[in-house]
Amino acid sequence: MTLAVAAAGISSFALLYAPQPLLPQLSAEFHLDPGGASLAVGVGTGALALAVLPIAALSEVVGRRAVIVTSVLTSVLLGLLLPLAPSYPVLLVLRAVQGVAIAGFPGVAAAYLVEKLGKTGVAAAVGAMIAGNTIGGMTGRLAGGFTAEGLGWRGALAVVAVIALGCAVVTVLALPTSSKQPKANVFGGLGAALTSRILLVQYAIALLAMGSFVALYNAAGFRLTGAPINLPPAIASLVFLAYAMGAVSSSTAGRLVAKFGRRRSLVGALLVTIAGGLLTLPDSLPLVAAGFVVLTGGFFAAHAVANGWAAAEAPEHGRGQVSGLYTLSYYLGSSIGGTLGSVVYGHAGWPWLIALTTSWLGLALYATAATKSPPPTGSSAGTSRSSSRMARATSRSASVSGSRRDGSATLPPASTL
Repeated sequence: MTLAVAAAGISSFALLYAPQPLLPQLSAEFHLDPGGASLAVGVGTGALALAVLPIAALSEVVGRRAVIVTSVLTSVLLGLLLPLAPSYPVLLVLRAVQGVAIAGFPGVAAAYLVEKLGKTGVAAAVGAMIAGNTIGGMTGRLAGGFTAEGLGWRGALAVVAVIALGCAVVTVLALPTSSKQPKANVFGGLGAALTSRILLVQYAIALLAMGSFVALYNAAGFRLTGAPINLPPAIASLVFLAYAMGAVSSSTAGRLVAKFGRRRSLVGALLVTIAGGLLTLPDSLPLVAAGFVVLTGGFFAAHAVANGWAAAEAPEHGRGQVSGLYTLSYYLGSSIGGTLGSVVYGHAGWPWLIALTTSWLGLALYATAATKSPPPTGSSAGTSRSSSRMARATSRSASVSGSRRDGSATLPPASTL
């Protein structure tokens, strides 16, 4: 099952980000400025963000597996049609429809994993899913970028679509049916998804962390090709290889949670992301490269923990809505944060961009701290020693259920899944 979900992630995100390295060719062929060419990416991610909640609600009615399978097959079909687009407006329409199709996977995958594995097994499985997503995004960018010179943008998109087709076949054949049929309590589930403090915190972390991450990567090409580093564009694009560290860190998120608990794992991952950003401040290529590797590893670990935490906290009748809201927050962060970060970099430079993203990640840290249970009141602190001993004894068993609320739940290591 983990293989099937990872394959779906590779397929979906390879298709989603395949046009990014092809923007210069699209600009030349259709006589576009860089902003117009970037719509080939932005239209897809924007459509995904708008579609994810309705599709998550639909999964409460028709089932998670049906939505995931339809998502990967439809998005691959549209990927095979993209190279045939006769004009840029037609290409954008196909990309928008493809974004809607892709939304079916990230919008419900975490909820599907909870139904199959239970709350105690979801952290490692979500980590594997996000590792697949990471590999997919890197594969789409690198495969498109390396084949575009010889095959053109149409051939490059076709290569990525064929890779995605192979992954989609694995998903269809290996993805088990859900053991439970979700209940069609769509509006009640949405209310529950919007009233939990812990869930709201995870949405905020998705928004802030993804906004920071995309803002840094949007400006990375300018940073690496500009003075004083002055790399050729083809070499600068290799920065996306740092995504490999994201695949490693997200796949180990389950072990981190098992050892340290959700809150401490999330705090640590966010601090690593901040440290990676700070490493990129000096005008030194080795430090900039190392900084991107570090911040990428930290971000994807934080994303895996937060996504798994949201899935585990979701009420049974609102799992699809929680997954959809998390994904909506994630891609809103990508759109808003990425754009705002690019504006800041263009007007004020890299140090101010780092200051901005560090402040956003600091807010994510503060939000994580808000999930901590309040300290005992004075009256409860003044109970007798015998009562305290009894409370400590009973708390050993109660901590199993209570830890889920305070973020310190112990999950099995990934090797047990």
